[in-house]
Amino acid sequence: MGRGGTSRSAGAFCAAVLAVLTAALTMTGCAADDPHASRTPPPFTSDTPSPEPTSDVGLCVSIVRHWSHEVLEGRGYGDYQSMGMSGGQYDILREVVDAARAARAQGATEVDTLMERQAREGCTAWYRSGGPGEGPWR
Repeated sequence: MGRGGTSRSAGAFCAAVLAVLTAALTMTGCAADDPHASRTPPPFTSDTPSPEPTSDVGLCVSIVRHWSHEVLEGRGYGDYQSMGMSGGQYDILREVVDAARAARAQGATEVDTLMERQAREGCTAWYRSGGPGEGPWR
């Protein structure tokens, strides 16, 4: 067999591999129905909702609530910086966890509600008085 035979068999092999890959992509939904279809996203319209920015108080409540649950369940770790908290947020966290532990000891069942309320009250009061101080740790 000469060079022509090798070229034809290689071409046939490539065509067969291409056919198998195309079939596999089509079966898995990876191939487009129309290969000439535009891939651009739809244009922005005024009806498109924009994300709401989270307030400083909201972020504080979220982080204090999260770490309160973790600490209360014994999964908290390190210091306030390793938790991504400021010193003020950590002070609120300690108050929330102390109150939750006391409520649990008295048999309270709505500890989550208590922690949420106390986190919100603590963060609201903290930001009302100015929030973080001069240094990044406050």
